[in-house]
Amino acid sequence: MDRPISAGQLKEKSLFQDSDGSVVPAKTLCHNCSQLKIFLGALAFSFFAKGFSGSYMKSMSSQIERRFEISSSIVGIIDGSFEIGNLMVMVLVSYLGPRVHRPKIIAVGCLVMSLGAFLSVMPQFLMGRYNYERITVSVDNSTTSVSACSPASSEGHPVTDAMETPSTMENVECEKTTNSYLWLFVLMGNLLRGIGEAPIMPLGVSYLDDFSKEENSAFYIGLVRSSGMFGPTLGFLLGSFCASLWVDIGVVDTDAISINPKDTRWVGAWWLGLLICGSVNFIASLPFWFLPYSVPKEGENQTQKISNLSVQGDHCKIDSPTQPQLKFSEAVKDFLPALRKLFGNSIFLVYIFLTILQYNALVGIITYETKFMEQQFNVSVARAIFLIGVILLPITILGMFLGGFLIKKFKLHITEMAKFACITFVAAYLLNLLYFTCSCEVLQVAGLTTPYSGIEHLSSTKNIYMASCNADCSCNLDQWDPVCGDDGVTYMTACFAGCKSSTGTGKNMVFHNCSCVEGQGHGLGNSSAVLGQCQRESCTKAFPYFLALQTACAFMLALGGTPTYMIMFRSVSPDLKSFAVGIETLGGRVLGGLPAPIYFGALIDETCLKWGTKSCGGSGSCRVYDTKEFRNVYLGLIAGLRAGCCVLYIVLSVLIMKRFKPEGKEVTDIKNTERSTSKELDTANKKDILPGARTSEESEETCM
Repeated sequence: MDRPISAGQLKEKSLFQDSDGSVVPAKTLCHNCSQLKIFLGALAFSFFAKGFSGSYMKSMSSQIERRFEISSSIVGIIDGSFEIGNLMVMVLVSYLGPRVHRPKIIAVGCLVMSLGAFLSVMPQFLMGRYNYERITVSVDNSTTSVSACSPASSEGHPVTDAMETPSTMENVECEKTTNSYLWLFVLMGNLLRGIGEAPIMPLGVSYLDDFSKEENSAFYIGLVRSSGMFGPTLGFLLGSFCASLWVDIGVVDTDAISINPKDTRWVGAWWLGLLICGSVNFIASLPFWFLPYSVPKEGENQTQKISNLSVQGDHCKIDSPTQPQLKFSEAVKDFLPALRKLFGNSIFLVYIFLTILQYNALVGIITYETKFMEQQFNVSVARAIFLIGVILLPITILGMFLGGFLIKKFKLHITEMAKFACITFVAAYLLNLLYFTCSCEVLQVAGLTTPYSGIEHLSSTKNIYMASCNADCSCNLDQWDPVCGDDGVTYMTACFAGCKSSTGTGKNMVFHNCSCVEGQGHGLGNSSAVLGQCQRESCTKAFPYFLALQTACAFMLALGGTPTYMIMFRSVSPDLKSFAVGIETLGGRVLGGLPAPIYFGALIDETCLKWGTKSCGGSGSCRVYDTKEFRNVYLGLIAGLRAGCCVLYIVLSVLIMKRFKPEGKEVTDIKNTERSTSKELDTANKKDILPGARTSEESEETCM
């Protein structure tokens, strides 16, 4: 028979028995609070793992687009599949999660993420080697080339491999049609990653908030989110490294590749990093299998611990102080009332709309940031990814950590959090508007962005690429193998430059006697051209200013991010915290993360001037964009979305001031009242009381 145990009896017992019957030493019981720290560390690593794999996938969007020869809108669909995976399970997991074993659900989620990463790698081993689009072919290592302006150029032999000769090209002229749909493996892998990541945020954060002191909760959450940001940092660094490697590294002779990482046809080893991401996600799942359903609440005094013990035979049994697990049917029965209660909360409703707009802007930025830097500032994808990883993400980590620290240090009230978040976001938005001042010259491509020398653009789209200087060359209008003329103008191929001869092989090939090139004495001599696009000097000067503005903007956004997040926790009842996190994450991902990459990509596609051509025909990925239109579309969408966020921040601040600040009283009065009634709030778990509020359920309904 069980009987209560007193404080005096505690000294007589050296062994205790936990709720599932296992015997534990009394010394271990005294240190049970360390289990929360273990969970904190495991959760931080899981945040790192999901951020690591997620940022790596984002950084590889351009590589995937080029490898599978798809448009930016298709890349957006692949990216959005992650959000679809979240949609499938998020609400159910976040609502039922607290009523089941949260650590084990998180462990399963990490395993599913690992499986998704490995599935995304499959196309690399099912497809043949990457055959980038080019027409300059050296035969038998000689100095002659079929790319010059001659009748042979009209035949347009596309090179299918850097080491192949024309005799083998016919056998690989057209890839198998099934290869065109292998990107579906990447989509399905991303879908699984979305499913696996769903329980980590709502269950992990709510677990921390349930068993930690209220004054430590914001600091722990800020610490976890900041630790998680190291994942994206290393993910982008890994992406930069892999993007600089040739996609078929180890299979082909990379010295024979005639393009460099700055070329829009370059594809890095996108698959290599996914193998690493899958392994990291698997490791992240391991600690959660050994964590308990619940842990003692942080700061609980010894008397409270002893009250949960009872003598059973020769041992002491630990009675769990947490609520009993509910049956599935009981939990589902309360779902709709809980949902109505959340959406009846005006503060939470505005917060959800704010989150949706923020997700739209954030996902659009992350998905196409590297493409924007590449096209706008002539920066290679590998370098763009590297700069994001070593500059933007660390400053974001600092901002998030500092935001959580300030809340803990000054014990900010919810009204103060709202003001702080609003001010920092408005400051970030003003910096965001300055992005438009950072621009550089448009890439001069003959027939696309600039006319041939002395020749006006023609009304016919087909004839716009041609001029009298190359009219006799019979150039293939669908080909893209750019050369930079001595006049500083880029030509789509050496044929369009009217080049009659060439010397050298591979990357060192130089074309001569180019009838469309006006010699300007730029170091090559008259009428010459080299492989690759021309460099834009003004872009090199403008890029540091853009990077500095973006760094300052990222810091301000991150600084107000943690206070904004804590507003949600302080504006809903304790029993709905986990559900609120799930709804917030679901709304942001489904209405922000899912559509944003699709409509961002579709609008960016509209600014494309020259599409690549697949080996079997049809359009591939974009080769050249109208950089001015690209800038206006990309930055305009971000500015518009964040303008809406500014309005919602102001509305949110007003609502919070009305609910948590009675008329005619100062915020300090509210704080004093809250301190005097803190004990009353601690014993009101069965009532509908908002954390941080000074009034009861009745006054809450009045304020709403």
